[in-house]
Amino acid sequence: MQKSLTVLMITAVFILAMVSCSKSDENANPGNTTGYPAIEAAFGANIDPNNLVNYAGQIVPGYITKDNARNAPLNNARATLGRVLFYDKALSIDNSISCASCHKQKFAFSDTSLVSKGVEAGITGRHSMRLINTRFANEQKFFWNERAATLEIQTTMPIQDHAEMGFSGKDGRPGLSTLLTKLQNIGYYQELFKFVYGDQTITEARMQESLANFVRSIYSFDSKYDQGRAQVPNDQQPFPNFTAQENQGKQLWLTPPQFDAQGVRIGGGLGCNACHNAPEFDIDPNSRNNGIIGTINSNTLDLNNTRAPSLRDLVKTDGTLNGPLMHTGVIRSLQAAIGHYGQINPAPGNNNLDPRLRPNGFGQQLNLQAPEVNAVIAFLQTLSGTRVYEDKRWGNPFK
Repeated sequence: MQKSLTVLMITAVFILAMVSCSKSDENANPGNTTGYPAIEAAFGANIDPNNLVNYAGQIVPGYITKDNARNAPLNNARATLGRVLFYDKALSIDNSISCASCHKQKFAFSDTSLVSKGVEAGITGRHSMRLINTRFANEQKFFWNERAATLEIQTTMPIQDHAEMGFSGKDGRPGLSTLLTKLQNIGYYQELFKFVYGDQTITEARMQESLANFVRSIYSFDSKYDQGRAQVPNDQQPFPNFTAQENQGKQLWLTPPQFDAQGVRIGGGLGCNACHNAPEFDIDPNSRNNGIIGTINSNTLDLNNTRAPSLRDLVKTDGTLNGPLMHTGVIRSLQAAIGHYGQINPAPGNNNLDPRLRPNGFGQQLNLQAPEVNAVIAFLQTLSGTRVYEDKRWGNPFK
């Protein structure tokens, strides 16, 4: 009898140990591929909740000090969900358009087309803005005319635009609530939202938070400029890895011009840094318009386009533009962009021209010389890296 009890006790201890071991393993790895069948079916190895891509731990150079998202830190899970939303054509009424349709990774998250295609032959009203280093700027508002107070608000506005992604609630089109129901019935979103937020509920606020987290994760700090800036105490110092021409362009960029009473430059540099401040090269939030006040396919004037993206990755490292410049796409080369600022002729009625472009009340005349233009072009090309075009963490998870 005593021997039987001993055997029973040993057996019970063994079973308890196996159960404990099993629970310990489960806690160590709270999910597995079989725990997310819809995610695995849709994305294969591109999305693995048990092995998230590192967004939050990306290294930011010490000389980069601007950060408009300190209250919204990067989170690997939210950015992963944002990546899926960014590339998912299900976010349009006819499953034809995603955020990435207008903001393509291979063009630094812009578009080489003058306007981007929307649903049912719709088109965007302005050229698609590049999405590079949106986090590293003093400016927190978005769109060319700053109509979105935050990046979070911006993310769902194209979805609700009648021409872009179509969930406008106008002219017989469904509204955003229809999209939320649509996504709620997709298996991989059920799994993703539960993984990220603890339950399957899909709301606009959660979509905004995740999309904004992903967009803020798109960094570009691997340029020739960054390699040089890391070797010197400030931008005013010559960069040891720059050519003489590139250093000349940098000084022209940084140095304010000197003007006579009629706004004609008589000395100094070009002063580009006043609006596009190094090392982030973002736009000064107090900037007004730059004299380009037209609209695409219309004779209407628009004085309120005062925002610009970071000037990083304007071009690829070979000098190829990542798309036409300005909100109208009217500028098609770096030479033309510099030339625009070289001679500002204020249009009648433009009461919102930036005062830095009208010294002493006159449109600035920089008297540009060909070597100066070439030097600034050479400098602008140093602001481009390669990682932003290649990094899979920002790529299409459906491929």
